[in-house]
Parts: sequence; structure tokens; C-alpha cells
Amino acid sequence: MEEKRQIAILGSTGSIGTQALEVIEEHSDLYEVYCLTANNRVELLAEQAHKFRPAAIVIANEARYDELRRLMSDMPDVKVYAGRQALDEIVEAGPINMVLTAMVGFAGLSPTIHAIRAGKAIALANKETLVVAGELILQLAQQYHTPILPVDSEHSAIFQSLVGEDENPIEKILLTASGGPFRTKSMEEIAHVTKADALKHPTWDMGAKITIDSASMMNKGFEVIEAKWLFGVDARQIQVLVHPQSIVHSAVQFHDGSVKAQLGVPDMRLPIQYAFSFPRRLPLSGERLDLFRHPLEFFEPDMEKFRCLAMAYEAIDRGGNMPCIVNAANEIVNRAFLEDRCGFLQMGDIIAETMQRATFDKAPDYDIYVNTDAEARRIATELLTQKIAN
Repeated sequence: MEEKRQIAILGSTGSIGTQALEVIEEHSDLYEVYCLTANNRVELLAEQAHKFRPAAIVIANEARYDELRRLMSDMPDVKVYAGRQALDEIVEAGPINMVLTAMVGFAGLSPTIHAIRAGKAIALANKETLVVAGELILQLAQQYHTPILPVDSEHSAIFQSLVGEDENPIEKILLTASGGPFRTKSMEEIAHVTKADALKHPTWDMGAKITIDSASMMNKGFEVIEAKWLFGVDARQIQVLVHPQSIVHSAVQFHDGSVKAQLGVPDMRLPIQYAFSFPRRLPLSGERLDLFRHPLEFFEPDMEKFRCLAMAYEAIDRGGNMPCIVNAANEIVNRAFLEDRCGFLQMGDIIAETMQRATFDKAPDYDIYVNTDAEARRIATELLTQKIAN
């Protein structure tokens, strides 16, 4: 009988984490949850722990530790930890085969590095890890012989399109984007959109932070940076296509002009499961693609209207710690927009100004990334405060 793969899920209460648990439940003969972690949602974390009975759970926010302990008092066999250091330590546990990094934001970087150094296979759903420190992560993965399997639907599609093409050079990556809820709106209309408008994504059900990033297309900019590192291509070889139906999840064009794409209905369980099972394809319940019912349209992105995408390309061109600066500023303004403290177009203004003010370093190491993140957050917060005051 095949031994079950032990999986740690960083961010089990988010959109990716909950769907990963659905995959594990559907294939309980193959996978077992070793560890679950969350930032604040103790009730859902405890509920998941009662259902999946992991060896350990971690709540990153130490203030919620006592509450979590009370909720888990009837399950003494499940170890309960708290704090950022506990996240770094739990991913190193011997039984773990794979770590799904589904935390949102810069916070996912440190535990991912610890997991790589411990030789755990990485199912990567935390895009900020490669956005902030792509060069460092790829160096570590090579050094420790750690596979990184993409979970983002677009990067999984590229990865799937490249299977069997090891010796064939990539001419171009075609990275698809839904265009978000504001694809057809004018600049004048976008200037007045609300949080509720931005959270109405037309095709995907995602967490609030990623949904806002999708509306501004910063999410797609981050995915361009990810693709550069994951697939070893220049940013100029990555073309963003606005594809409202989200059926073609992305494609690869080879130097003979042939294009291979991965298609499917919008369902994040598929790329999650593929990362878990690669190179095998396991059965998966759910809707099947019917091309008779789904038209396929493609448009060029409007770089003026969606300046966040243009700024991501600029950050790639400058290199060094500039993507880290962009990510930190974006996390600040994204949260401010969700809390009604910042207008939609103001987000781009603050990110652009932070890019100008923050200290640029062409050859950063881990400590510089940490300092850059802190500095850029401080600058973006100050700019935000100034704009509110005015």
C-alpha cells in the first residue's frame, strides 16, 4: 500500500487552503494533513483541526493562542503553537513531504525559506515569495535540491504546457488575465469605484487581498515577476493577454511557432491537486469544460488604465529590491483600500512614489529584503497619512 504523503498547509483558512483540504479529503488514501496554520481565524482553524486531525496547528497571531488552546482542549494529541517562529519551525518537521505555501503577503517568505532548507517539496501559492526574493529562492531551491511546483492557475498552466518540452526553448509565455471587474470601465468611472465594486471578481472566488490586486491588475504584474523566475525567461518574453472567460489559463509559444495551452473551467482545486500529484493526474470531481458554451476572447491590457501592471514591469527592469518595494507598498495600500482609507487610483500613486523614495539595492540579500520591506511599508504609510490629511 502506498504511504500517504504528509502535507503542511500554511494558510489553511484562506481560499487556497480550504480548497487544498477538499483535494486531500477527496484523495484521503494518498494524502494526510500533518500541519495547519492560520494568521487570525482561530475558529475555522480549530474546526479544520477537528476534522483532519493533524499532528500540529499554528496560529501566527500570538494574541489568539489561548483562545485556540481552549477550542482544542478536547484534542490533546494535536500540538498547538503560536507565533512567526513556530511557522518557521513547524515546516522543518521530519514527516512532512510537501509544504503548501498559501499564506498571503511578505509573511510567507521566511517559512518558505525554512521549508526549502529542510528539503521539503514546495507547492507555491504565495506569489509574494518570488516577487520579493525570486533570485534568492531559486538559488536555495537549487542548493537544497527542492522542487517548487506552482499552484497559481496561470503558472500551473505554463508548467503543464512545458511538461515533455525540456529541451525546447521558450519563445514567449502568454499569461492570461481576466481583466477583473473594471476591464470595460473608463478612467473616470474607475476613479469612483468602491471596495464592494472591486470585490466582485467576474470569474474567480478568491480572498479579499488578491481580489483587489486582480482589480488593479497588480496581481498580474506579480505573476509576470513570478513567471520570470519560475521559467527562466526575460520579462519581455512574457505577454499578458486579457481573457475575460478565464478558460485558457495560460500558454507557451515555442520557437517553431507552436503554442501549447492548458484549458479548464475556473477551479483552483485542479492546479492544487496537480502540484500534489505531479507527474500523475488524479481524478477530480467537478464541472467539465464545454467549449460549445464558452466563447474565447483575448484583448491587450490597457497599461494606462492599469498602471500597476506597468509598474510591475518597471520593477522587473530595475531588478534588485525594487519588486520588494512594490510589494510592500502594495500591501499597505491594498489594506487601506479595503478599509476605505484610500481611493482605487490613489493606490497606484502611492506605490509609484514609494518606488521613488525607498532605498534601492541592486544586489540584495535576505536581510536587505527584510529591511526594504519595513522601509517601504513606512514610506507608503506616511504617504497615505499625508493624502488623508489633505
